[in-house]
Amino acid sequence: MKEQRDESYGHVLKYTSLFGGVQGLVILISLVRNKAMALLLGAGGMGLNALLLSMQKFASQCTNLGISFGAVPKLSELHEQQADEQLRYNIQIIRLWSLIAAVLGFLFCIVASPLMNEVSFTWGDHTLHYAMLAISVAMMAVTGGETAIMKATRQLGKLARTQIYTVIATLIVSVPLYYFYGHSGVVPAIVLIAFATMLITIAYSYRTFPFRFDFRRSMLREGAGMIRLGLAFVFAAAVGSASEMAIRAYLNVVGSLDEVGLYNAAFMITITYAGMVFSAMESDFFPRLSGVASDIEATNNTVNKQIEVSLLLLAPMLVALLMSLPLLIPMLFSSEFLPVVGMAQVAVLAMYFKVLTLPVAYITLARRQSLPYLMLETSYFVVLIVAIVMGYRLWGIWGTGVAIVIAHVAENFFVTGYVTWKFDYRTTSSVMRYAAIQMTIGFAAYAVTLLTDGWLYWITEAALTIVSTAYSVHILRQKTHLWERLRSKLRI
Repeated sequence: MKEQRDESYGHVLKYTSLFGGVQGLVILISLVRNKAMALLLGAGGMGLNALLLSMQKFASQCTNLGISFGAVPKLSELHEQQADEQLRYNIQIIRLWSLIAAVLGFLFCIVASPLMNEVSFTWGDHTLHYAMLAISVAMMAVTGGETAIMKATRQLGKLARTQIYTVIATLIVSVPLYYFYGHSGVVPAIVLIAFATMLITIAYSYRTFPFRFDFRRSMLREGAGMIRLGLAFVFAAAVGSASEMAIRAYLNVVGSLDEVGLYNAAFMITITYAGMVFSAMESDFFPRLSGVASDIEATNNTVNKQIEVSLLLLAPMLVALLMSLPLLIPMLFSSEFLPVVGMAQVAVLAMYFKVLTLPVAYITLARRQSLPYLMLETSYFVVLIVAIVMGYRLWGIWGTGVAIVIAHVAENFFVTGYVTWKFDYRTTSSVMRYAAIQMTIGFAAYAVTLLTDGWLYWITEAALTIVSTAYSVHILRQKTHLWERLRSKLRI
């Protein structure tokens, strides 16, 4: 039993670390691009980029028909059964519906661009900027279909390389445009990045499944089931994108583009950084959870182990991030972004609640309860928008960091409460113990940012980082073969 216990924790640790490593490399290259953007465009340019990307993401989520999510189960089943002919036929269906989604996305951007200009800008006419995003949204739909094909057919290595090459291409394409054209290069950069991403993705996908198209009217009917499965996921993602866009538009109208740029920088560095650990959820954790979704005990086991490992990996990273933000923000962006350090430090605390919530939230998806999932996600974003508005009015940009924490606390309450009531989910005592200890360390680290400065700040924060790391290593060493594997690698 101990051997099975070790291997189970070891599996979670292995794949969380693997996918997190790929995501970490992607983030590292992205940070180089963001540094260049901050130096070349300033906070205003980053704010403009954030607004346009929010619109791009919203349009994509509204029109992509959930193909990247809904297409995976059917293709995975055919792949496991080695039904090659049926698999190739269903790939044609996915590619047809991806083209339909591309057309819908293109038209949506064109039609919505005047409205988006009205609600998000108080100066100038940016309708053409929003309309030009139509090209990128159409290409994102094609990319989403090919990504679903690679996921379902277990081409995870190719997916990882696609992510890395895409972010390198993003750096190569965008920086020269920012350098030569300044703010005028923002929209062309977004379009060219979408084009490069599509080319890289289809290059890998077509290599395994060459493009062939034999249109039959039945393809439209047979693809409808895939669309229905992904609709709740689409609606939830669209609500999220609309909320992000509304928040940035509000900050632009009430404040300025500089405020949008500051908020976006802090949001990106905290949420994206934590995403290194969360990146394994969809690729490894969700399929495992789906396989045991009908078994309450196995579901609780799977979820709690994922929470434990994710928390123990993430907590020391959060304390280190909180300590380093006064150095990281000017280094990754510029000294112009120093006012956002306080907001970013308080927003780090939200990630402790996110790591406790996200694995639990996947239970509703694994049980195919799409409507409750949509309602829970919507509730979170409603709380986030209200909290951002109130926080910004009361405390300015720092208040938006407080709002992010409040929204994540509320989300944890909503999700855990619903899943406990509906599916008899139970949090283990070990999860509560690890969370209490690591969150105490994290909140103490934040208190240090308010009460100390100079050498006392750095010594105290470094000590708390060491304590958090030592505790996590101690627990992981007990639950896995981590120490033995490290010794064998180092030949000690």
